[in-house]
Amino acid sequence: MFEGAQGTQLDIDHGTYPFVTSSNTVAGNACTGSGFGPVHINAVIGILKAYTTRVGSGPFPTELRDEVGDALQKKGGEFGATTGRRRRCGWLDAVVANDAVRLNGITGLAITKLDVLSGQASLQIATSYRDGETRLVAMPGNIRATQRLVPVYEKVPGWQEEIVHVRELDELPVAARDYIRRIEELTETPAVLVSVGPDRAETLMLRNPFAG
Repeated sequence: MFEGAQGTQLDIDHGTYPFVTSSNTVAGNACTGSGFGPVHINAVIGILKAYTTRVGSGPFPTELRDEVGDALQKKGGEFGATTGRRRRCGWLDAVVANDAVRLNGITGLAITKLDVLSGQASLQIATSYRDGETRLVAMPGNIRATQRLVPVYEKVPGWQEEIVHVRELDELPVAARDYIRRIEELTETPAVLVSVGPDRAETLMLRNPFAG
């Protein structure tokens, strides 16, 4: 088992250059870095927050510069693990998620911090972008073009209940289950794990991530 570091958009070759790190962060680097042949990789699990965050500069079409963004940052404890910098927070960006699925060959999603969304009356998911009259379903290769992007949102119901006590998928509020299902539909990737809190016991295993 190999564990990657940092996010897909920070990959030096496939990320939002120049707002990237100095190495490859996509799943393929597990093979080049370890010498382990790619034919022996049978599953790639993508870690996806229930909302989107970014540390430092760089394109962030769904960023929330309002009280909702502040609430997500505070409740989620969103500070860079290394730098300690405040993470920027925004609605879930399915465009970025789909780019990550494609670039990493993701076979299953581990959706984290679902509990942070509790208390929101409604949620939004960016399903595409607009650049003038052009509709985009992937992050553009030209970094300058990202400054013009306007996210196209799909509004979905939120839920008021706190869910840190939940230990089975069926115990989640209907809106939370629908949110997970919508992520699966938009990314065409099954959710295998969902976290409703930071502790080990607060992670729900929906299916075996390495089966089949």
